[in-house]
Amino acid sequence: MTLPADQDLGLIFRALLYSAQAHRDQRRKDRPRSPYINHPIQVAELLWRVGGVTDPATLVAALLHDTVEDTGAKPADVRRRFGEQVLDLVLEVSDDKSLPRAERKRRQIETAAMKSTGAKLIKLADKICNLRDLVQSPPVDWPLERRQDYARWTEKVVAGLRGTNPALEGLYDQELETAKRELGLA
Repeated sequence: MTLPADQDLGLIFRALLYSAQAHRDQRRKDRPRSPYINHPIQVAELLWRVGGVTDPATLVAALLHDTVEDTGAKPADVRRRFGEQVLDLVLEVSDDKSLPRAERKRRQIETAAMKSTGAKLIKLADKICNLRDLVQSPPVDWPLERRQDYARWTEKVVAGLRGTNPALEGLYDQELETAKRELGLA
């Protein structure tokens, strides 16, 4: 795999710093309360390592994918710092937090197949990381039934993302099988 150009690496590092600053006070819901920034880093790294994704806009958007949705980051600031293409990807993978959780989840299923390739890649890597975390280090306040429901829900979302990246889809399938076995869904 070839490395991105220096200017692309600079953009990726700027996005990493921006995301780290935006998520600085956030923690994951797992038992050790892991720093939230680990999640977007894992999503971007998975795209690069497993998916073979080298498009800088997609990698930058992966690092920023939860900033507008979950922090005080403003779309105009993301646009100014990283450009319209990155902002479009970030917004495309962001949920509308003003909607109830069930509605947000329903919309993810319904819109998955209509997303751009970059957004599909980010969503796919995000679901892989979340599913893996659900098994290895689940949120402390999630009972088994909620974890089972989440695993089943990811399957519906990923159905609309199929045909995007065979390597990522294969890894998702492996993680789903592990989740089904560990959560008693197999």
